[in-house]
Amino acid sequence: MMIPISVVIPVKNEEKNLPRSLDLLKEFSEIIVVDSGSTDKTKEIAEKWGAKFINFEWNGKFPKKRNWVLRNERLKNDWVLFLDADELPSKEFIQEIKERVGREDYDGYWITFINYFMGNQLKHGDKFRKLPLFKVGKGEYEKIEEDSWSHLDMEIHEHPIINGNVGNIKAPIIHNDYRGLEHYIQKHNAYSSWEARRYLKLKEEGFDQLNKRQRLKYKLIEMGVMPAAYFIGSFFFKAGFLDGRTGYDFARFKANYFLQIQAKIKELENYT
Repeated sequence: MMIPISVVIPVKNEEKNLPRSLDLLKEFSEIIVVDSGSTDKTKEIAEKWGAKFINFEWNGKFPKKRNWVLRNERLKNDWVLFLDADELPSKEFIQEIKERVGREDYDGYWITFINYFMGNQLKHGDKFRKLPLFKVGKGEYEKIEEDSWSHLDMEIHEHPIINGNVGNIKAPIIHNDYRGLEHYIQKHNAYSSWEARRYLKLKEEGFDQLNKRQRLKYKLIEMGVMPAAYFIGSFFFKAGFLDGRTGYDFARFKANYFLQIQAKIKELENYT
């Protein structure tokens, strides 16, 4: 019996990661690949594996890619799982959602990710969690007023808002981007620009709508100490040092990401 969950994979130029992802998702009854104008073989790969392929053309306004699917596609199942092409479900994860989803009084699930960096698994440091699995009609990704400045066509830092009870899936998803450090740096350069502009927008509107972790992040950014706070917290207090040189490099790159955000905020303020 196929798993009654619709899996949505937002992509752009993912010919390297997509075959591995689709192979692991064979038991799901619906796979939808939502593309942003790929120039590689992403479309051919998706169609070869029998996935539904959608070419998404963003008009610069709400909704972005994930919310657009929720609002415009008639999904076959009552549950939806959003995965990036480099997020690979473990066998344990698939078995657990078979046993739990739809049989418990939950409308969404938090999922823990096992991260790889520069080819090595990160077993310590700051743990990565997302809420990508929820019941259709019970939630969507938060709306951020960004029509005038965002250049990202997919929800990156927006979080799902679930109207109902939320549980936790214990088994992990593996996050392993095989496209290398250069791609990681380029991606986070774009993300830091978005974060800087969002911070200035929130400064105008207020931070009350954010959760506790988000408010702390922006407070530390405002104080100019977020890079050091992240490195010390992740590498020392959360034992990232136990991952050796890989743990150190990851903590340094992530701290540098926050440094980029702080510097770009200052630059934007100087030009306004």
